[in-house]
Amino acid sequence: MSTETTLAAGQKTAGQERLYGVCDYYDAESLLTADERRVLGRLRAFLDEKARPLLAEYWERGEFPEQLARPLIDLDLMEPAELTGAPGAERNPARGIYQGFRIFELARTDASLATFYTAQAGLFRTAIRVGASAQQQAQWMPKVIDFSLKGVFSLTEPDSGSDIAGGLSTTARREGDSWVLDGAKRWIGGASTADVLAVFARDVADGQVKAFLVEREAAGVTLEKIHGKTALRMMQNAHITLDGVRVPESMRLHNVNSFRDVAAMLKAMRSDVAWIATGIQAGAFEAALRYVTERQQFGRPLGSFQLVQEKLARMLGNVTASLSLVVRLTEQQARGIYRDQDSALAKMQTSLLMRETVALAREVVGGNGITLATDVARFHADAEAVYSYEGTHEINALIIGRALTGESAFTR
Repeated sequence: MSTETTLAAGQKTAGQERLYGVCDYYDAESLLTADERRVLGRLRAFLDEKARPLLAEYWERGEFPEQLARPLIDLDLMEPAELTGAPGAERNPARGIYQGFRIFELARTDASLATFYTAQAGLFRTAIRVGASAQQQAQWMPKVIDFSLKGVFSLTEPDSGSDIAGGLSTTARREGDSWVLDGAKRWIGGASTADVLAVFARDVADGQVKAFLVEREAAGVTLEKIHGKTALRMMQNAHITLDGVRVPESMRLHNVNSFRDVAAMLKAMRSDVAWIATGIQAGAFEAALRYVTERQQFGRPLGSFQLVQEKLARMLGNVTASLSLVVRLTEQQARGIYRDQDSALAKMQTSLLMRETVALAREVVGGNGITLATDVARFHADAEAVYSYEGTHEINALIIGRALTGESAFTR
């Protein structure tokens, strides 16, 4: 049997049952251990049996299927006991590939599910891991891992997205052992079900950015659901208003004392978004491939036509290139190499390829590609949100350009 047939059939490779088959054409999955595959297989079974049947309905309604949240958490995916030995054990850097494939698995099913989970496992956890003091980490990190402390990363503002470094206008004013926060945040996914909001604000005393864990139900905090979205419709994004919100000094993240510290978080989180963009491509490609092998036109399978096969080949090339890129980035980060330009390149390129891949998937599915029945429409629409968040194409390109030339082209 040829390698291509083996991959397409999802057969065993090196003694292991393949999870990803043809969408992982160069077998990056072989970097996973047998235990990691078992954990991901557990996730796959949940997504196929419990989540997938609900997606079209809830996407169209613009609501998150809350009945999936607790079972997803109970899968113990963030620090699985069989991989760490005990809940809350120190992270093994070699397991970065598993964590990437965890995101990939979620995203190849649905972008909102991936965004929901990474809001905690990626963004909020990174805020604590990078921003909290050792004492704070000891107190909070076990609760982050088991979701008994749910949080969201609240950085973007109504008037500042890409220019947040200079444009952040939410303020923090020290009063004795407390801080008073005023301002607004926008596009904060999962805020309505979080326990705390990791809010970034500018200290009026020194002009530097600080970070605070704000209780969602604290006096002065108002959340409004953002309506009318055409992407990530299941993910609940909030507009947050902070009006004289008091936060004790003990809830300030003590290692965040400038935007440089925030940037250290962002370069770690962009790799997660690159995995999401790659997973979306895989999901769209697989949905299109299923469709063209089943659909008949002119008395033949749609997949037998040359132009369709050319588009399938381009989609597979995009998925394979993206997966190779994020795997290599993750391997570098596992060795402690975190550079702005590396994560920016991965986010920029996988997002570009994602846009093309979902468009090609929509093309080969034809008119049915704009309906939710084939799954392609969800991926096609959701890709637009992922293309922009955690750094737009232009911002990431400028980060890369600065590294290449030594010259900053940012306007400030």
